Amino acid sequence: MTHTIHVDVVSAEESIYSGEAEFVVLPGEEGELGIYPKHTPLITRIKPGTVRIKPANGGEEELIFVAGGILEVQPNLITVLADTAIRGHDLDEAKALEAEKRAKENLADRTGKMEYAKAISELAEATAQIAAIRKLRQRK
Repeated sequence: MTHTIHVDVVSAEESIYSGEAEFVVLPGEEGELGIYPKHTPLITRIKPGTVRIKPANGGEEELIFVAGGILEVQPNLITVLADTAIRGHDLDEAKALEAEKRAKENLADRTGKMEYAKAISELAEATAQIAAIRKLRQRK
């Protein structure tokens, strides 16, 4: 019998995923985290990247792009509170490439520390989104 853990991925706009999973992999602030059922309780920030969810029913792995947020892990529940969350199949490569280009231009034209921090954040988000799109493309 396979042990499972309930997973909820939500953004400010909507619930993106809710269901049972065998495991979840996501980008923690200190590196990639792999979480299985009965994991030790944990709260940490997550950085922009891909949340990979292996559904309990043996279905195809779910990919969800998150632009950062908070992860809470309980032994039988994973909650991802994302700043922004987009299902893998809803990602738009053209928009992501344009956002990356704009962030690089903003980084080059910055005038203050706040503008620099914002440009770095936007660049990290766009780069992570492009990586998620490429990862999804490799699976097909």
